[in-house]
Amino acid sequence: MRDYEILVHKVRGTLVGGAVGDALGWPIEFLSRAEILRRYGEPGVTGFLPGPEPGAPAAITDDTQMTLFTAEGLLRCPPGSDAVPAVHRAYLRWLNTQQAPGPAPAPDGWLAAQPFLYAVRAPGNACMTGLRRQSAELLPPRPFGTQGPVNSHSKGCGTVMRSAPFGLTGSGPAAAFDLAARCGQLTHGHPTGYLAAGAFAALIDHSIRGVELRAAVGEVVARLHTITGAQETIDALELAVSLADSETASAEGVARAGEGWIAEECLAVAVYCAVSAQDTGDVRGALLAAVNHSGDSDSTGAVAGNLLGAGHGLSALPAEWAGAVEGRDLLIQVADDLVTGFHYGDRDRAASRYPLDTAPAS
Repeated sequence: MRDYEILVHKVRGTLVGGAVGDALGWPIEFLSRAEILRRYGEPGVTGFLPGPEPGAPAAITDDTQMTLFTAEGLLRCPPGSDAVPAVHRAYLRWLNTQQAPGPAPAPDGWLAAQPFLYAVRAPGNACMTGLRRQSAELLPPRPFGTQGPVNSHSKGCGTVMRSAPFGLTGSGPAAAFDLAARCGQLTHGHPTGYLAAGAFAALIDHSIRGVELRAAVGEVVARLHTITGAQETIDALELAVSLADSETASAEGVARAGEGWIAEECLAVAVYCAVSAQDTGDVRGALLAAVNHSGDSDSTGAVAGNLLGAGHGLSALPAEWAGAVEGRDLLIQVADDLVTGFHYGDRDRAASRYPLDTAPAS
């Protein structure tokens, strides 16, 4: 397979894998492990659960919605400009999808014209409140290790679950880390909240370059050691690899990594499952382990799916899931637009989908 084909395969896998994990976990997000087993038997959920409409695609949530709007913000950022303002405005367009009944007569961009992205499926409170606080004025990010400008004590997983696209632009792990962490401060102010997002974006960048995941974690941990306030994220990543070294991904192992409601636990669950799959080749089992637990199943599933797709590529995902997830064709298009626009420098091909965001910074 040529380098271009491998890259497309992995970027598509990242976005579709995240959506698959999101859709697997969404119906059981608020169930305990005991409730999951009581409803669905051993070993828990083994595939997409039927929706209210027979034959409808498996529903995604705010995790995949915000991931798509992250990608849109990057694609609409004028070349050479700081991407934080463009990503901020993209997130405000996502915020509108959670408040409006559907697309406006003249929607701002291609994503805002997609009716299925207006579904409201338990969006994160910090994401909503943080963006509302910054809807009129963008507050600049603060130095790493200090509290961000909004939701100063929040370290929910809403930063991590949306940050895969920062690692898909070919900018390198350091740049991916920096931008994801600064954009994490748009909604979450606790250092762990935004530094875990930076770590995740750097892992995605490493993965699409073909770096073995344990080695990638080692490099990210080394970077985190240079940043004040990063110890929780370091501990979570080291725990994830230690768990994977001792056992194949399981619900019990996930429980030891955490429930995933907070950023470092979500990252730990995903890394644990992805490292396990690297050892065993069992992508299906890793995705199922990432969701069948007492915790934030759609977010841990989404982040694990992003990592699994980045490392293994689209064809490694179970075909019956990749083909049935909501928004699949749009996810593929956005992935291809990221490859064409960033890795091959051709923005013109997708210019109608992503008009450059030339609004002045707030």
